[in-house]
Amino acid sequence: MKIVIIVLVLILIAFTFIQLYFIHAQRNIERYPYVVKKKYKRFEIRNYGPTLFTSVKLSTKGYKNSSSKGFSILAGYIFGNNERNEKIAMTSPVSMSLEDSMTMMFMVPKKLNKDMLPRPNQSGIEFKEEPAKTVAAISFSGWANDTKIEKYKQDLKAALDVEGIKYTNRFCFLGYNAPYEFFNRKNEIIVELQ
Repeated sequence: MKIVIIVLVLILIAFTFIQLYFIHAQRNIERYPYVVKKKYKRFEIRNYGPTLFTSVKLSTKGYKNSSSKGFSILAGYIFGNNERNEKIAMTSPVSMSLEDSMTMMFMVPKKLNKDMLPRPNQSGIEFKEEPAKTVAAISFSGWANDTKIEKYKQDLKAALDVEGIKYTNRFCFLGYNAPYEFFNRKNEIIVELQ
């Protein structure tokens, strides 16, 4: 019995140290920068500047069906599956459009421009310049799934309607954490404003 308890304590200690490492590593990842224009009780209005992304359009619909496929394609590219076998720094958040055919995007680090990027080996990857935009954003914690994403999308729409703020139909999910991170998980739904 003592051995089982010791093994469980060691596993718990190892798990805690690994999670603390991931929390620390998150602080060093470049994030998609924005300026908060106004805060409301349930959401905030933000301004994003023009930003370059790597993107892949997926034929599947829904977060569950699209997230791992899109992530593996784009992660493969930044981890060296490109013409120069060059690694590109991971950024945060991962963005997924919430449309019939979903597009997943990774922000390109600010120190790089389109001409500096190696050509992808995978044909579906494109470079996309997102223009400056004003969005409304609502946050939620934990692991994302299709049900949660739809719930917070509807919550955001309802909150914007109450405030009389006009929005487009261009909604995106933003995920800030890797699947193996257990603490401080952050997700957002954003929508471009009219």
